[in-house]
Amino acid sequence: MHATIANFISPGATFFQLGPITLRWYGLLIAISVLAGLNLSNHLARKKDLGTGLINDLFPLLILSAVIGARIYYVAFQWREYKQNFFEIFKIWNGGIAIHGALIFGTITVLIFCRLRRQNFWDVLDVLLPSVSLGQAIGRWGNFFNNEAFGVPTELPWKLSIPYLYRPIEFSDYQYFHPTFMYESVWNIGVFILLMALFNRSIKGIINLPTGALSCIYLLSYSVGRFWIEGLRIDPLCINSLPPFCEGGVRAAQLISFILISLSSIGLWWIFSKREKLPSFDRGEHN
Repeated sequence: MHATIANFISPGATFFQLGPITLRWYGLLIAISVLAGLNLSNHLARKKDLGTGLINDLFPLLILSAVIGARIYYVAFQWREYKQNFFEIFKIWNGGIAIHGALIFGTITVLIFCRLRRQNFWDVLDVLLPSVSLGQAIGRWGNFFNNEAFGVPTELPWKLSIPYLYRPIEFSDYQYFHPTFMYESVWNIGVFILLMALFNRSIKGIINLPTGALSCIYLLSYSVGRFWIEGLRIDPLCINSLPPFCEGGVRAAQLISFILISLSSIGLWWIFSKREKLPSFDRGEHN
């Protein structure tokens, strides 16, 4: 008999409950991601002589803007579900966030913060994005406990069993599905290892990695993985169409991934062929 992920029984979405107090697995994993990211970003900032105070000041603003951005992005593409129930928008504990929204709003926050603090935007982004990749790898497993973010039916050895309650009506007769959340988690671990290897070799002087290159490499490598993984999912955010297959429309994550692949490829070409360093967004000397 093939071993499958289905051999592992999910304990469900709730990690701990005491009276009205409930701690969900997804929330716990996000908290672990944030703490791991904060420690890692501080470590990388010290290696780049940016100090720890900068990251500690930035992180609360970054987390808040990322959560708000992730929710706004999701609601924008699911507006047909929220326009009749406006106050449901604020019930983020019921689920519904998207990483691309977090990346967009998070990047804007970093840009504004760096302008105010007179720091090089690309230096700061380069020490943050390895933490983002690590956090994505950890946080994706929240989808496992919630029985969500899985793909089309499959009989592969690593197939995932989904309870009937959580199957879309179109696939109610199927039991096993692609564990796309796991694919993305593993892919992000690979991206994280790549970024850390490049960062450390750059710090040691083994390779010449201009400012901003690491950010472009993250966007390129993550987006390539997200593009093909998104094609397997049955719950995509769609443009001008409806799930499960966005027939006649476009999967939003694939479109954004294609744009990021294009922009990051152009960015890498420009960095290495035209300039040694991307322009800073500071207004004076670094602190």
